[in-house]
Amino acid sequence: MTHPYVLLSAAVSLDGFLDDTGPERLLLSGPEDFDRVDEVRSGSDAILVGAGTLRTDNPRLLVYSAERRAARIAAGLPEFPLKVTVSASGALDPDAAFWHTGGAKALYTTDAGARRLRGLLPADVEVIALGPEVEWRAVLSHLREVKGVRRLMVEGGGRVHTQLLREGLADELQLAVAPLFVGEADAPRMFGPGAYPPGRMRLVETRQVGDVVLMRYVPTAPGTGSLASAADRRWLETACELAAQCPPSETAFSVGAVIVAADGTELARAHSREGGDPVVHAEEAALAKLDAADPRLAGATVYSSLEPCARRASRPAPCSRLILDAGVRRVVTAWREPDTFVKSADGNAVLVAEGADVVLLPGYEALAKAPNAHLLGPLSPPPSRP
Repeated sequence: MTHPYVLLSAAVSLDGFLDDTGPERLLLSGPEDFDRVDEVRSGSDAILVGAGTLRTDNPRLLVYSAERRAARIAAGLPEFPLKVTVSASGALDPDAAFWHTGGAKALYTTDAGARRLRGLLPADVEVIALGPEVEWRAVLSHLREVKGVRRLMVEGGGRVHTQLLREGLADELQLAVAPLFVGEADAPRMFGPGAYPPGRMRLVETRQVGDVVLMRYVPTAPGTGSLASAADRRWLETACELAAQCPPSETAFSVGAVIVAADGTELARAHSREGGDPVVHAEEAALAKLDAADPRLAGATVYSSLEPCARRASRPAPCSRLILDAGVRRVVTAWREPDTFVKSADGNAVLVAEGADVVLLPGYEALAKAPNAHLLGPLSPPPSRP
């Protein structure tokens, strides 16, 4: 399952509020930052707001620059990004500006919410019913796999931002901090209480935009000190799911691998023993599907459910060497290769020694091991990757 790149965007006061308690919307940003937001919108495939923001702010969510809209059309894109909202209840105003401006619109709701809105919304609004509940992973999966959304900008509100960040589904956070205080305890805040992913976020940019300061953050992988995002976790999950497609073997691990460009484009995917080759490795098979001169490899990431091998008998070069020779310098993996027939099989060390960034996400180890359970029991023979 794959999701879009999820960018959370908001303007906040110095004391962390999104708005005050007055009847009119508090404008935290100035003209320069509104133009920056317009630019971010124009570079997105879809823009999402929650039902609460739709009710209180009545946003249009348009790209206002004629030049930017023209550039989208010239690039073969719709004039406006897809506009998306989410409402479990379906209690939304059919006359809201959201439905009657811009291009395509989509509403994710429950079966009951879809029944409530039947016949009330304009014909060009797609209503997607997700069953008795609305789950964010299902929304994001549908956006990516069905609607083709690669980059999703989320403009609020605080509840939506909180849910996506707590569930580890945000890839980037953009905060425009305005030079004022709200000071009202009942005013809406950017984030609510809850169990957030552990670890500090990584600051990747600060920039003055008019009289506000833009701060861009990305998540980090807990306990690794290396940069990792929600997209990393989702691609690694995909690699682990690919491992389950491997033809069964009593003498080799089942492994999945995905190669992803820096812009989030999937370049290739494969699994062990793909195409009937009993000794091909997942990383090897994925790399073989690409032109060795592809310039995107230099900025790509290899996601592998198992640490790339450091030594092997069935091929001249192990996967760690193939990755390095392809120019890839970033690898994300879930599971260290156990000591089996090859002792101290430290492919990660081979990669790091030549300047590669290796991120180990042990939270996915159980998923990576699942297709190999028959090899890991106490009575199983020692497994190996051929």
